[in-house]
Amino acid sequence: MATENHPIYMIGGSKGGVGKSFVTLALVDYLRRSDVHVVLVETDTSNPDVMKAVHDEVECASCDLDEAGGWIDFVNFCDAHRDETVIVNTAARSQTGVAQYGGTLAGTLDELARRLVVLWVINRQRDSLELLMEFGETFPHALTHVVRNGYFGTPDKFTLYRESKLRKAVEAQGQSLDFPDLADRVADDLRSQRLSISRAAETMHIGERAELLRWRALYSDMFARVTANA
Repeated sequence: MATENHPIYMIGGSKGGVGKSFVTLALVDYLRRSDVHVVLVETDTSNPDVMKAVHDEVECASCDLDEAGGWIDFVNFCDAHRDETVIVNTAARSQTGVAQYGGTLAGTLDELARRLVVLWVINRQRDSLELLMEFGETFPHALTHVVRNGYFGTPDKFTLYRESKLRKAVEAQGQSLDFPDLADRVADDLRSQRLSISRAAETMHIGERAELLRWRALYSDMFARVTANA
């Protein structure tokens, strides 16, 4: 596959509540601080929290990936922004659309000259893994990393994933990553005020800001591992 253009980072997980939005916000923050030009595709059209948090900082597009037209718009947006890295925040309901229409993207990656890099966010339940296997059927050539969300416990608590054949398959090319937990009061402020992380770092009180910067340092180490192989 020709990959001379910047990658597409898709933050997936299919189910709600696993932490996709926080991973997306963190990736936008990390890449912008690394002087990478990024654009955002928001696919949660009913509750576009990430887009509302970062729209003053990066160019955004909203695409409904439940519909064939949304995938067409997505591909065209990637084509129109070949000089930027594309970050995609996926909605909890997108798995059916992936199965039906995801081939629109999979079939154009060569022409776009982009690599699809998937950050699949999981909790400790089995369906997180089952949904990843379904996703992989549509995008078998994606570079996939599994992200264990620390909100649900330390890495040793993710027993189902640790002991699964899926983990071995993922780690044959990608990585198992650990996304750090963030104190609830800071996470609640980010969510309720729809703040980007850069904006929160400027406006939060000193104690909350110290926690935010601790979290930022930890996820920056994680993303450095991801981008080194993208």
